[in-house]
Parts: sequence; C-alpha cells; structure tokens
Amino acid sequence: MIRPESFGTLVNFKQSELKHHSGFRQIAYTYKDLVSPCEPMLKTDLDKTGRFSQSDFERLTKYLVPRQLKKNEILLDQGQICRAVYFISSGSAYQFRYEDIDEKVTDLHLPKEWCLNYSSFISQTPSQNIIKANSQTTALELSVTALHELIAQSPVFLQLGKILQGATTRTQYLDNSMSPSERYNDLIKNRPLILQMFPLKIIASYLNITPETLSRVRSCF
Repeated sequence: MIRPESFGTLVNFKQSELKHHSGFRQIAYTYKDLVSPCEPMLKTDLDKTGRFSQSDFERLTKYLVPRQLKKNEILLDQGQICRAVYFISSGSAYQFRYEDIDEKVTDLHLPKEWCLNYSSFISQTPSQNIIKANSQTTALELSVTALHELIAQSPVFLQLGKILQGATTRTQYLDNSMSPSERYNDLIKNRPLILQMFPLKIIASYLNITPETLSRVRSCF
C-alpha cells in the first residue's frame, strides 16, 4: 500500500489519482478514516484560540497529514529538526531527553492536544529532546512549510502561534517552588487523564520527583 504521508496534502492525493489509480481509493479511505473523526475535536480546539471561519478550517484540513504510530515509535529523534506540529486525536506521547541512561521526561502529550518541540520548531535547529509514542497513537501532522503557506494565504493563520506556545505545559514543575504534594495535586486537578494514560515512572519524571516520592504522595490522597 502507498503510504498517505508520501503525498503530503489532500491536494497531492487528488493529483496522484491518475498515476496511482489502483491504490488511490484505499489511500483516500485511509485519509478520510483518520482525519474526518478528528475534525470536531480539532475545530473545538481552534475555536478556543481565535476566530476561524468554516472555510479557514477546511483550508487547514487540506494540509493535515494523518500519522499512525505504534507504541514506542519515535516521532522526533534527538538531533533532528522539528519540522512539524502534531494534533493528537487518540493515544498519547511523551517528550524526554537522556540523562546518563535515564529518560528525563520534559512533557506529556494527551489526546486533543498539540505536540511539538517548541524551541526546535521555532528556531529550526536540532532538537535536544525525543518525542515517543506512549501507546498506539493517531496524530495529524502540520508541517512548518504548510504553516507558512497557510499564513501566506491568510493572516488569520497567525493565530496558530497561540497553539504552538500553548503546547509547552511543563514549566510549573521545573523549579522547586511547588512541593511534591502540590505538584501531584496540580496534576490531578488540571490534567487527570495523565494518571490513566502514563506509567508512574514517566509521571514521576515529569513531576521532577522520584517514583518513591510519587508513591508516598499518592498514598496520602
């Protein structure tokens, strides 16, 4: 089967129909099967950040590329440049870097959230972090090239910058201003789904505490 990712956009799907007639219906079905169910949650997320008309939304969806990731599949490797932002429609992913042989988790990505390495994406320099699928995951990819094309077509897409900035959520756990109990309480208050989707070892690293401390804190709740 010809992979949808190799075509880039829906426009390219249509242009490729004559060249790949035998496989095109299967490709088109895959695109529709992956993107269409995500559209309501994507539209809801966009409405939170700015004013997008239905035609703006339809224009955006033409640039989205569906990605299906297996558990532990790498979405962005260390040393690679982050050239896309991903809307996770199902599953989950996490971002980390290696400290010696341990994974130091820097962010967790849930369904209905955008996922990227912000510093690498903005500066187009190699990423120090790795993004890995925590489970079988479906995501919609918007490349930096596609983003530039959208902005060139309409300044309304400059509002997507708010989404990119909002995709980095961990800053409150980077220092010692919050106790372990306060961090855990903040997590269950604002992002309770994390407790259902990630193992405790990853959550502890995300909260910048040891697994033993996390177990002790959890026993008090």
